[in-house]
Amino acid sequence: MKEIERALRDKIGLDPASIGSSLIQRSIRLRMKSRGLKRVEEYERLLASSDSEWTELVEAVVVCETWFFRDQEPFMALACLVVDEWLPANSQGALRVLSVPCSSGEEPYSLAMALLDAGVPQERFAIDGVDISARALARAARGIYGKNSFRGRNLEFRSRHFRQTREGYALNPATRRCVRFHQGNLLSDDFRTAQSAYDFIFCRNLLIYFDRTTQKKALHRLASLLAPGGVLFVGPAELPLTVEQGFVSAEIPMAFACRIAAQGGNGAGGRPRPAKKAESSALAPTLPPDGPSGRRRNGSPGIGTTSPGSKGTDLGEARRLADAGRLAEAAAICEAHLRERGASAQVYYLLGLVRDASADASAAECYRKALYLEPNHYESLMQLALLSQKNGETARARALKSRAQRVKPVS
Repeated sequence: MKEIERALRDKIGLDPASIGSSLIQRSIRLRMKSRGLKRVEEYERLLASSDSEWTELVEAVVVCETWFFRDQEPFMALACLVVDEWLPANSQGALRVLSVPCSSGEEPYSLAMALLDAGVPQERFAIDGVDISARALARAARGIYGKNSFRGRNLEFRSRHFRQTREGYALNPATRRCVRFHQGNLLSDDFRTAQSAYDFIFCRNLLIYFDRTTQKKALHRLASLLAPGGVLFVGPAELPLTVEQGFVSAEIPMAFACRIAAQGGNGAGGRPRPAKKAESSALAPTLPPDGPSGRRRNGSPGIGTTSPGSKGTDLGEARRLADAGRLAEAAAICEAHLRERGASAQVYYLLGLVRDASADASAAECYRKALYLEPNHYESLMQLALLSQKNGETARARALKSRAQRVKPVS
């Protein structure tokens, strides 16, 4: 079976050690059984003469573990980069995004939902999903998913973009049309995509299945597909590999994003964008009130909610420190809370207030992340409207205020 393992390495770059030889051998034996073969040599001869059998074997060994918004930070980072950098620098044309491998579609559809929920018009972006598996692509094109594709506690997006059917959760046709699917092997010499260059590429948790030589080849191919100033998102364990191959970290916490080093900068088109200095806003009056139960109107934890043994991430303490003017300490608690407990609209809102009071331009990004997680977060809408007004973005401020009025809680 070692010969077949070597052939799999040559054809799709699979390093047997990454998933274990026992899993590959089990897949081979199942394929042999289905074809009525008892000797490995017979199966090797079949593979040598049958492209369709190679396809079946590849389908058997490809790992398709995925779900919607798997790790939220990269999707939030994409939405913020598009709104903050790409749209202001590109008044015309469509944003180009690639998801490879896209498996059964959860990732590219998550990208589409993230952009739509951030207010990016559908006609301003195009997403391509590419995968080696024809079966996975067929499931993606169908757009119907079971419960296993929805994990984690924040599933609000499901009510906005899906409808429940007897077969499962069906993606809304308008959202489904945002993604085009293509079959392809990233390592193949004849690999082609619908676009010649992409502004953003998501290639997460693929490189870990390759040996070092194949990783270099894959990263070279990805670099050739990036537009100037483009951003590549990889998996947590893969960022060091990109740095070794001529990329630099985009320095977005928990997003595992990088750019090609030679292009430099951190703005659209590889050019650094000057930070806008936001004026301080009054912190205390805009903090959301906590009721006796420590929970807010929408059922999410209030910012003062704590749990036993959580002193390092005590948001009540963060609020007290902020009110006392100890803004750096308050921000540190918020950041620790996000690291340890995951994304939260309320925590991003509080962190935005703290950074706003520190005249830190990244406050706007925090408010946007809060809105990404909770699109009807009234306080974040109002704070972002104030910042837009201060920065001279009158039309945007008016639109945000109008949106806030529509979701204003009844007192």
